[in-house]
Amino acid sequence: MTKASLSRQQSNSDNLCDIGFIGLGVMGKNLVLNLCDNDYKVACFDLDQAKIDGIVEQDALERKTEHARVVPCKSYSELLSCLKSPCTIVLSVPAGEPVDHVCNHLIDAGIEPDDIVVDTGNSLWTDSVERESTYKGKFVFFSTAVSGGEVGARFGPSLMPSGDPYAWTRIEKIWQDIAAKVDPKTGKPIESYEPGNPVKHGEPCTTYIGPVGAGHYVKMVHNGIEYADMQLICEAYHIMREGLSMSPAEIAETYREWNKGKLNSYLIEISAEVLDQQDPESGKALVDMIMDKAGQKGTGLWTAVSALQVGSPAQTITQAVFARSLSAFKDERVKASKKLAGPNASITSVDSKQEVIDQLHDALYCSKICAYAQGFQLMAIAAKEHGWTLDFAEIAKIWRAGCIIRAVFLQSITQAYESNEKLENLLLDPFFVEQINKYQHNWRRAIAGACIAGIPCSAMSSALSYYDSYRCEVLPANLLQGQRDFFGAHTFSRMDKPEHKKFHIEWNTPERKQVTIKK
Repeated sequence: MTKASLSRQQSNSDNLCDIGFIGLGVMGKNLVLNLCDNDYKVACFDLDQAKIDGIVEQDALERKTEHARVVPCKSYSELLSCLKSPCTIVLSVPAGEPVDHVCNHLIDAGIEPDDIVVDTGNSLWTDSVERESTYKGKFVFFSTAVSGGEVGARFGPSLMPSGDPYAWTRIEKIWQDIAAKVDPKTGKPIESYEPGNPVKHGEPCTTYIGPVGAGHYVKMVHNGIEYADMQLICEAYHIMREGLSMSPAEIAETYREWNKGKLNSYLIEISAEVLDQQDPESGKALVDMIMDKAGQKGTGLWTAVSALQVGSPAQTITQAVFARSLSAFKDERVKASKKLAGPNASITSVDSKQEVIDQLHDALYCSKICAYAQGFQLMAIAAKEHGWTLDFAEIAKIWRAGCIIRAVFLQSITQAYESNEKLENLLLDPFFVEQINKYQHNWRRAIAGACIAGIPCSAMSSALSYYDSYRCEVLPANLLQGQRDFFGAHTFSRMDKPEHKKFHIEWNTPERKQVTIKK
């Protein structure tokens, strides 16, 4: 028996904590306070003593009883000694080496084989798979991807757990308590932003995703869709700004109108807030003072790489990553703007201002459908490759509140997969077929107008190209296969023969005979 477990055994169980928490940065601190609001007593540790002191002070300010909900710890050993057995310890530390640093220190401190360590950071899913194997027999490694930012962490995030099913049975209630909640009838978030008054009813935005790594993979794709959604909103803004000479405040008002309908989402809501914000220094619109160079932490890139690896067409997600990359070439873009000419055409040469705005609304909606279709298609292909069984209706459900891409739109996706759990692609669902058929004319006009005026809309264009390619019975890949066979003898299948039979033309001979390739 370790010193930590002996100490726990000798302690009065009423004084022991329900959960241990390591890492008290922005997300960690807010997750701890969320746990406390839901009546969990939490033992906390961080290498930075100031963060420990900060969470204790915050708890003292927010709690409504005399009893402390947070127990500060000065070491890993002390943390373990404060916890009920078997322990549940949550990590909120940077992805990569810091996770293993903490895990190894917990081993040195005497963690038990039946104790659970939950990684809630932005870890690459393959790292989680490796860690489960590495720490097997020393403790139970479990992972949970978290979406929602600091506000979501504080008042209800979307949680995507994966790993040992037994571990899930032990933490399921905790996750259901702290997760965001939605009205099961409408799919709309049930929100409370009052400390100490958590939402206790509704459907929790968490579900067991599958084996270790599956949760972080789903979160990775969530972030890829997030990249695409943000870029699409930015392109609509750019077209209104450059093509219609609308002010940030006018565009903010347009977004607020859009947010009352089918485009209702957290990202549209905050975009309006950003566009309406004045710069405290200059008094100008803040957006005009922000450098147009976008940052990224890597999850969008991981999604694009995974799509390429498994052969899933996710060009809108990938294009959103490239758009951020291109924005980083600020100095070159400034030089190019002075040398490279664009068209001398107006986006309103044919359509009125309001007509263009209406077109952009529909273009954003249709492009958004395609971005989500690509994300869910990627998850489906990856699930087959890795042997996961992903419930896409449940995944759509847990994204309806708490997370960054939360939107009324996700209720329709939930219903699509509930109606047909074997749905191959969102674009084949009857509801989305009807929606695209209804709004694609404006989608095309919006993109055509932007192209004629020389305003980039790479994500919208890629979404339309994805749609047109997906609905195309015959693609020019037939010529491409002919090219490959010509220079590399890569063979081809014939339309009038079984696909598994392969053929080759002897291109370098005068006769150019066709030969059957036996494999």
